[in-house]
Amino acid sequence: MRQLILIIILLHFLGATAQHQDKVNFTQAKVELYVDAPKKKIIGRVNYRLRMLQHLDTVFLDAQNLEISSVLLNNKKVKYLNNGKNIVVYNRFRKNRNYTLEITYTAKPKQTVYFIGWNNKSTNNQVWTQGQGKYTSHWLPSFDDMRQKVEFDLSISFDKNYEVIANGELVGTKEFGNLKKWDFNMDRPMSSYLLAFAIGKYNKKELFSEKGMSINLYYYPEDSLLTEPTYRYTQQIFKFLEKEIGVAYPWLKYDQVPVRDFLYAGMENTGTTIFSDSFILDSIAFKDRNYVNVNAHELAHQWFGNLVTQTDSRSHWLHEGFATYYALLAEKEIFGDEYYYWKLYESAQQLKESSNNNRGESLTDPNSSSLTFYEKGAWALHILRKHLGDKVYKAGTVQYLKRHKYRNVDIDDYLREMELASGTKLDWFKEKWLNGTTFPYLEVKDILIAESKDLKAYYKLQEELLTAKTEKAQVIWNYWNRTASAQLKAKIIRSYYENLSKKFIKKALETGDVRIRQAIATTADQIPLELKEEFESLLLDESYLTLEHILYKLWIYFPQHRIHYLNSTRGIYGFSDKNIRILWLTLALVTEDYEPHNSRKYYEELSGYTDVNFPFEVRQNAFRMLQEVVGFSDKNLLDLIEAAQHHSWQFKQFSRRLIDLLLLEDGMKERMGNLREELNGEELRYMNKKLLEE
Repeated sequence: MRQLILIIILLHFLGATAQHQDKVNFTQAKVELYVDAPKKKIIGRVNYRLRMLQHLDTVFLDAQNLEISSVLLNNKKVKYLNNGKNIVVYNRFRKNRNYTLEITYTAKPKQTVYFIGWNNKSTNNQVWTQGQGKYTSHWLPSFDDMRQKVEFDLSISFDKNYEVIANGELVGTKEFGNLKKWDFNMDRPMSSYLLAFAIGKYNKKELFSEKGMSINLYYYPEDSLLTEPTYRYTQQIFKFLEKEIGVAYPWLKYDQVPVRDFLYAGMENTGTTIFSDSFILDSIAFKDRNYVNVNAHELAHQWFGNLVTQTDSRSHWLHEGFATYYALLAEKEIFGDEYYYWKLYESAQQLKESSNNNRGESLTDPNSSSLTFYEKGAWALHILRKHLGDKVYKAGTVQYLKRHKYRNVDIDDYLREMELASGTKLDWFKEKWLNGTTFPYLEVKDILIAESKDLKAYYKLQEELLTAKTEKAQVIWNYWNRTASAQLKAKIIRSYYENLSKKFIKKALETGDVRIRQAIATTADQIPLELKEEFESLLLDESYLTLEHILYKLWIYFPQHRIHYLNSTRGIYGFSDKNIRILWLTLALVTEDYEPHNSRKYYEELSGYTDVNFPFEVRQNAFRMLQEVVGFSDKNLLDLIEAAQHHSWQFKQFSRRLIDLLLLEDGMKERMGNLREELNGEELRYMNKKLLEE
C-alpha cells in the first residue's frame, strides 16, 4: 500500500511540470520511426542508453498521449506505468551501472508534428515538426526539460518518392518496395526540443563552408529559379558568424528547409533549420523583405541555444538576445554600418514606447515578451561590447562557449565568463540591463548619435524642427541636401511627409532610388494632380510593396484611368502571399466595364484562394478582400470555418474574429447554421458553440 501511495504521488508530481532527473544520465538514443502521413500517425521505437549516478527505484520519460506497446530494460520486460504524460519505469537501478531502455509506441500527435495537405488532394504534401514550446514528447518518449541532453540518431521510413531531412548527418538510405529508410547520425548531445524532421518534395543545392562543412539549401522543384534570391548571402553569413563568434560551427552539417504554414519565421533545430516558405522569393521581393535576417538568426542559434543551452526560461536571453544581436552583426557585414544602426534605432523606439507606457520588462523575467528577449537582449549585448571593448568581449564569448559546450547554463554562468575575461565586475550591467525594467533611452540615444552619422543628423533635425524660426520645410530641405544616405532620406520622408512641398516630393521621386520612392508610395495619403505622372512612374519600380500601395492609390484618385492601371499591372503576383494578384483581382471585379466577359473567371480565382491547399498567408489576404468588396460564397465560409481550427494561432485568431464579424450581418447566422451538415469534428463543435453564443 505504501508503494502504491508513493507511485500515485510521483505520477501527480510528474504530470504537473517538466522535471529534471539529476541522478540518471541518458547518453544516447537510437530512434526508428515509420511516419504514416495519411493517418497522421507515427509508429516508433527508441532505444536509450543510460547510466545511473545514484541508486534509484524509478526513471521516467515524458510521453504525451502515446500508446505504449512494450518497454524493455536490458532486453527484458519491465514494470512501467503510462499516465498519458509520462512513462515511469520501475526497477532496482544500481549506481554506476549502464542500462538500455527500449520503448515501442504509437503517436497520434495533436501538436508538434504537422501533417500538411494529406487529406486535401494537395500537390505539396508535407510533414514537419516544431519542438520548441510544443514538446517533442508528443511524438517521442523524451525529455521536456532541456537540461537532459542526449545524442540522438534518427532512422525514418517513408514513401520513397519524398525527401526526408532531419538532425544529423545522412549516413545511408535503403529502399523496401515503396518505402525508403533514411538514417541520420548525431555525434554530440542536444536537448529534445531541438529534434526535428521535415518530409516533402524537395530538391537540394549544396554549398560548402571554407572548412568544407556541407550547407544544404532545400527548395521545392518548381522554385529552382528562386533559390538564389531566397538563400542569398548564406555562405557569407556562415563565414562571418564563424569568424565573429570565434568558435567553429559545432555540428556535422547544416540544412535549411522551407515548409508550408510554419508556426514562426524559423526554428533553429540542431543542424536543421526549418523556416516558413513565405520567405521563398524572387529578386524583386528581396529588396522589400528577405530571408537574410532569419537566415542569420537561426544560424547564430546553432551556437547560442544549441551548443550552449539555457537551464530554464529565466535565462532565455542567452538564446534570443544573442541570436538577434549576431544576426544584426551579419546584416551589418552585408548591408553596411548605417543599416545596422537604423535597425537598432527602430528597436529602441519600440522599447522606449513600451517602457514609457509602464510595460517595460526585465531580461530575467521568464514571462517577458519577444520584444524584450529579442530586441532589448540585442541592445544589452551592444552595450556590454561597447563597455568591454571588442577584444575582451570576443575572448569572453569564446571562453563561455568552449567551457560550457553541449551543456546547460544560466545568466550567471555567462556573466562569470565575461567578468573573468575583463577582470571587472558586471553588477552594474546585470542590475541595469538584465534585471531592470526601464529601457535607458537617453543613454541609447547618446550611443546612436556617437556611432551613426545618419542618426546624428536625424536627431539634430528633430531638435531643429522643435525650435525652428524658419519654415520647417526649409529646415528639412537643408538636411536632405546635406546627406547622400538613401536610408536617412527615406526616414525623413516617412517622418515629415506632411511638411514636404510638391517640389520636394518631385525631386525625391526623381532620385530613382527604390527605397526613397517606396517611402513616398507607402506614406502619401493623397496624390496631387500635378504629380500624377511622377506617381504613375512608381508602377514601374522593382518593389512589390511600392506597387501594392501605388496601384490602389492611383485607382482611388484617378478613376478615369483605372483600366490603364489594371492593364499595366496584369499578371504580377507579388510576394508569396500573392499580395498584388489578390488586390488586382479585387480591383478588376469592382471596376466598372472592366472585361465583363472575364468577371466570372476573376471571381473564381479570387474566391479560390481561400482554399486549404494555399498557404495561410494567401488565404488570409483573400478572406480580407472578399470581406471588403465581393462577399463570401458557401465554399468560402466553409474554408473560413476550417481556418478557425488552423494550427497557426495568428491565422486561427484572424479567422475567428472574422467569423464573429460576419455573424453580425443579417442572415449570416442562418447561412452558417445551414452549413453545419457539411462539417464534422472540431469544425462542427466550434460552430455549434459559436451559433449557440449568438
